[in-house]
Amino acid sequence: MTPYIEVLRPRQWTKNLILFAPLVFSEKRLFFNLDAWIFSTLGFLVFCILSGSVYLMNDLLDCEKDKLHPDKCKRPIPSGRLSKRKAIAILVTTLPMAIFASYLFSKAFFVSAILYFFLNVAYSFQLKNMVILDVLSIALGFVFRAHGGVGVAQIVDPNLFVSHWLILCTFMLALFLGIAKRRGEIKLLKDDAGSHRKILEEYSLHFIDDITSIAGATTIMSYALYTVSKETMDKFGSDKLICTLPFVIYGILRYLYLIHIHGKGDNPSEILLSDRPLQVNLILWVLTSFFLIQM
Repeated sequence: MTPYIEVLRPRQWTKNLILFAPLVFSEKRLFFNLDAWIFSTLGFLVFCILSGSVYLMNDLLDCEKDKLHPDKCKRPIPSGRLSKRKAIAILVTTLPMAIFASYLFSKAFFVSAILYFFLNVAYSFQLKNMVILDVLSIALGFVFRAHGGVGVAQIVDPNLFVSHWLILCTFMLALFLGIAKRRGEIKLLKDDAGSHRKILEEYSLHFIDDITSIAGATTIMSYALYTVSKETMDKFGSDKLICTLPFVIYGILRYLYLIHIHGKGDNPSEILLSDRPLQVNLILWVLTSFFLIQM
């Protein structure tokens, strides 16, 4: 892969797939609306460019530390395959392009993109060095992605609203993954963890394991309450969405298995792209949810 594309970290773009959630969990059957898919796909691409620009900005700021990391040292900038001058040129091209493109969609989508960008600026310069707030800010970034998905879908259906359940479930799942990522980094870097990422000095494996369990359990409970809430049953005219809960439970437990038994977790996107049981489980969850909601 050319370093000009690799520096935008396309393997991380799977995180932006949450923008398509409103198409599945909409009572207006937007899943069958071609225009909704077109706009959501365009919104997904905009967020890919935007998030890629944020990753590029972080790589420029953390270049010297990344050179000492066993995996991050292979990235285009710290490895020297892409000069800082060229990286800055890419950044000043892609970032304004993504912001301007988001402005052309809807007000909600534009606000989500702006908030996502400024959150990441705050994270890069301050929040990443503040214990607990670092993982909370990562989770909040996913909430802005989900809100952006609703914003772009509102182009087709202006009456579509942002469900508090979507916000809660997204936040808790992202928090779980963010905490697990910290555990993976500590496990991988061991005694050198603090020299690579200063905030890791504030965490221990025991503390991480405790809050990972809390976040995982809360994620499952949030989704379970969503499936049986009166609002959800009235919205979809069915009380059968609870049938999808086993897929969520399996996904959380499978992820815990991978980080505790196989020592993974430092890169959630890599796990999703490489673990076949998780991939099958995700597909089955989407298909089951689609069948119960849309049919």
